Amino acid sequence: MATVNTAWDQVSNNTFKTWMIMFFFSVFTVGVVYVLGRGFGFGETGGLGLVGMALILAGIMNLVSFFWSDKIVLGISGAKPVLEKDNKELYRIVENLCIAAGLPTPKIYIMEDTATNAFATGRDPKHAAICFTTGILDKLNKTELEGVTAHELSHVGNRDTLLMSVVSILVGTVALLSDWFLRSMWFGGSRDREDSKSGTIFMVLALVAAILAPIIATLIQLAVSRRRELLADASGVLLTRYPQGLENALLKISADKEPLEAANRGTAHLYIVNPLKGKDAAGFLVGLFNTHPPIEVRIKALKEMEGKV
Repeated sequence: MATVNTAWDQVSNNTFKTWMIMFFFSVFTVGVVYVLGRGFGFGETGGLGLVGMALILAGIMNLVSFFWSDKIVLGISGAKPVLEKDNKELYRIVENLCIAAGLPTPKIYIMEDTATNAFATGRDPKHAAICFTTGILDKLNKTELEGVTAHELSHVGNRDTLLMSVVSILVGTVALLSDWFLRSMWFGGSRDREDSKSGTIFMVLALVAAILAPIIATLIQLAVSRRRELLADASGVLLTRYPQGLENALLKISADKEPLEAANRGTAHLYIVNPLKGKDAAGFLVGLFNTHPPIEVRIKALKEMEGKV
């Protein structure tokens, strides 16, 4: 297989892999819900009906997330809006990169925290917000801050917040139905099955699915998150044409061991680097549960793009 070197190659490769993961995740979710429906004893038609109900529930939850997730995240983070007169240099960096990306200028927020980090949120480019900690503004120079800003604006342009909201809802739906099934077994609740043989088979399959599906769904969610981080890195480089800026920024941010107080496991995937410092771990199996790719992997990918954008 040819080595991916240029920023355009990185963008194409990561986009393709993300949508492949999403396709299999959608098939996986539908399959799990159907098996759980049959395990409940709903029969073939009832199983398909449960799939439909689950999709409707996911759609309603996505609608709520679509309109209010950004306000919730900004509120939890304690972020405050900043006016242009308060930080003209920051505004100029964001506006210039938005022009390069063809994006409207998002609302800019600042978190009073000495930890170095940043995140973007919003359902679409017209309703986006980008947030910086006071620590990242103090510790990064202009080119490094441009690299971080370009990365976050790429999340906006790539609709990553919306995508991750959809993924989170699918994971939540699988977890909810799995828990419902396990509780029904605990209390002995079930429907009559169409015949004992097929009923026993689907009961066993549903039990296995109820135990393993939430774990598998979470792993897929984290895989999508890591892939979108790599995509945002590559897309950001296409805006700045200077991979070293983001490289140096990532090295500085990862070297800062101070955790971000306002962050939690539910919002960690939004940040440019995992804000729960010390929680990321190396190794294949442990790395599956990380929200972000290892810094070494991101730096390596950026170095491959040097002189090729």
